Amino acid sequence: MTDTPARPARLLLVDDDRLILGTLAQGLRHMGYEVHQAESAEDAEALLSSGLRPDMALLDVHMPGAGGLWLAQRLREIEHVPFVMLSAYGDASTVAQATRSGALAYLVKPLALTQIQPAIETALQRALEIGELRRTREQLQSALDGDRIINVATGLTMAQYKLPRQRAFELLRSAARAQRRKLIDVAQETVQAFDDAHA
Repeated sequence: MTDTPARPARLLLVDDDRLILGTLAQGLRHMGYEVHQAESAEDAEALLSSGLRPDMALLDVHMPGAGGLWLAQRLREIEHVPFVMLSAYGDASTVAQATRSGALAYLVKPLALTQIQPAIETALQRALEIGELRRTREQLQSALDGDRIINVATGLTMAQYKLPRQRAFELLRSAARAQRRKLIDVAQETVQAFDDAHA
């Protein structure tokens, strides 16, 4: 049995300079990346709206229109797409803005392809770690929310049937088993029934 080869990393390259955009895109494709190009934040937004989900975005900081920092915020907050900032400006203020926006790296143009690949690979690895942390946090939050609902349902069952806590919990768990349902679903239904009765 052979392992299926991993697909190449999908990059979104956004720069208003067509020469830089074309040269970088060609070089990155030659390195084995799948590259999608946009000449503005608005063009990138259109690609994202059409369903593109890049593994990483490389964004020019200063572009006409919405600009790279606006796009960076959208990628971070809505799409959860990691990004690297590109700029001809290496001043402390611009770097600080990019860092605050959540950039995983900051590269100063002109860029040598031999320099950009290690930065991309490092950022991609970091992005995987961040994504895993986010998924773990979401799972923990979901578990906490589930525990809270189960605790509320247990309390309602205790009050309704005048049972001690453990017996009320066992009653909910027995109902879930009998109905071949998850305990959280039975608990949510119990809480909803109480809310409906007291609305």
